[in-house]
Order: sequence, then C-alpha cells, then structure tokens
Amino acid sequence: MKILSAILVVWIIIGVIAGAQRHYYSGSANCAKAGTVAATIAAGPLNYVGANPKVNCTVPQPSN
Repeated sequence: MKILSAILVVWIIIGVIAGAQRHYYSGSANCAKAGTVAATIAAGPLNYVGANPKVNCTVPQPSN
C-alpha cells in the first residue's frame, strides 16, 4: 500500500510540473482552462509521451 501511495504522489507531482511547463497556472481562470489543468495533472507522466489533454467547455448564457 505504501508503494501505491508513493507512485500516486509522484504521478501527481509530474502532472503539476507538466502544467507549469505549459504555463497553465498564469492568467485568468475559466472553465476550459481549469479542466485542462485538471486533465494535465491527472495524465501525469503521460504528458511526456505525447498526451496533451485539452478540455473544451462552454457555460450557458442566461436568457433575457
């Protein structure tokens, strides 16, 4: 169980580093950017073997 926890922590750290290298933590936040950051962190080391997760979302506008 300890090894699994350690692997999970390292996986997330690698994902955070990948997001920082892609400058995802600067600028204003919106739905798509937050989703892309979360997907990048979840992908972890897969970012370095070609994964480039992008999330595209639109928020409905209120009707008049």
